[in-house]
Amino acid sequence: MVMIMKSGADSASAGLLSTFSFLLLSAVFAASIAVVFLLGYFSHKPIHGLPSSFYSPSQPQFQIPTVELLSHTRPAPDQSRAVLSSEFPSKFKPAVTRRAENKLEQGLARARAAILDAASATNPSIIIKNNNILSPAIYWNPSAFYQSYKEMERRFKVYVYQEGELPIVHDGPCKDIYSSEGRFIHEMEHGNNRFKTSNAQAAHVYFMPFSVTWMVKYLYKPNTYNVTPLKAFVSDYVKLISTKHPFWNRTQGADHFMLSCHDWGPKASQGNGLLYNTSIRVLCNANSSEGFDPTKDVSLPEIHLYGGIVNPKLISPPPSNISRPDLAFFAGGIHGPIRPILLKHWRGKDTDLHVYEYLPKDQDYYDSMLRSKFCLCPSGYEVASPRIVEAIYAECIPVILSDHYVLPFSDVLRWEAFSIQVDISEIPRLKEILVAVSEDEYLRLKEGLRAVRRHFLLNQPVKRFDMFHMILHSVWLRRLNLRVG
Repeated sequence: MVMIMKSGADSASAGLLSTFSFLLLSAVFAASIAVVFLLGYFSHKPIHGLPSSFYSPSQPQFQIPTVELLSHTRPAPDQSRAVLSSEFPSKFKPAVTRRAENKLEQGLARARAAILDAASATNPSIIIKNNNILSPAIYWNPSAFYQSYKEMERRFKVYVYQEGELPIVHDGPCKDIYSSEGRFIHEMEHGNNRFKTSNAQAAHVYFMPFSVTWMVKYLYKPNTYNVTPLKAFVSDYVKLISTKHPFWNRTQGADHFMLSCHDWGPKASQGNGLLYNTSIRVLCNANSSEGFDPTKDVSLPEIHLYGGIVNPKLISPPPSNISRPDLAFFAGGIHGPIRPILLKHWRGKDTDLHVYEYLPKDQDYYDSMLRSKFCLCPSGYEVASPRIVEAIYAECIPVILSDHYVLPFSDVLRWEAFSIQVDISEIPRLKEILVAVSEDEYLRLKEGLRAVRRHFLLNQPVKRFDMFHMILHSVWLRRLNLRVG
């Protein structure tokens, strides 16, 4: 086991206390679940014409609804849509200690009401400033999103646990394929943002700043595929904070979140059952067929920042009037179930589709993206790929070839406004599908890319609506759906 506590007598006593606390809490939790079912806790009625997931602050109910706030349109099964509705998931709801006169919850209730009111606005577009328009062609509901974003800026507070030691906790990678993990941890630890609070009692959510990527680097034995040390570290960390602080036990971890871009982030989260099933997990590996739950988890964009910065060629893509002579482009290793299908049908088969396993030495990867109208983004071993964000930067329409991938920020963004999703079974028809995209449709998709680009930028310092803020907004939406009475 990977111990985080100090060694010696303190460690032994803390371990006994942790074990006793865990057993006691498990018994209390089991009893509370039984009481919940006996009392018909899940029955409810709408209040004052609002969706039945909205309760007044005086009602001590705890709900985690399948949310539908930002659109009245039913999402596809693999889409992540953090919206508020009367629907409830089939899995259990965690028991929560009731707290009277909870100002935080009252403030969240006012935020929910304001967002619902904005969602019903008749004006479909929102102008922020300087003709900066949030369009319903790109956002599910611009009014609701903007109101939610403003409420987040006004109210949202995050407490970052101080427990744990470097390098695995309070640090993360910032110059490789998992940069979005390290950059978020660094911003929450050291950034000058309005959301971090040192007053744990005033926080809406609690961040556990461990890095799964660094766990793999320092704890994993290469070529063993044994993730037990990662799970043990996570288990120890949750035991530590749940023993030292009251916040985890108060909600069974439902208002806590972790963040990981490593492929093994979901496996590491299995170190604690409540973390896996109840807490908010912000993951690049957002595979809905492998336990990722869009009603509570957050899909994290994957960005490969060489040297910690965006490649200079992608900072200012060519203007729209510059021709892109190539229809589509992909270069990447053959791994996972999808890429072999893509290369089987298109590698070296067509001069319009430039599909490679290894890019020729006389070609530059980013130059190839900038020459192409469409960039093919097939999943590898896991669903996420940095190619999607690179394609957005290059204004090369992402063609997403993936199964069960919950796309980042799809709780507010219409991905069909700036990308194309092709079913794996349709890969043999790929050229036919892309050629069928009209010039008007292609220009519409490029406009969409320009509009959403800012949401996928890792700025230093951070800026409104950039990736850091969009990640937090996704967490904020899930916290809105948590009622703590």
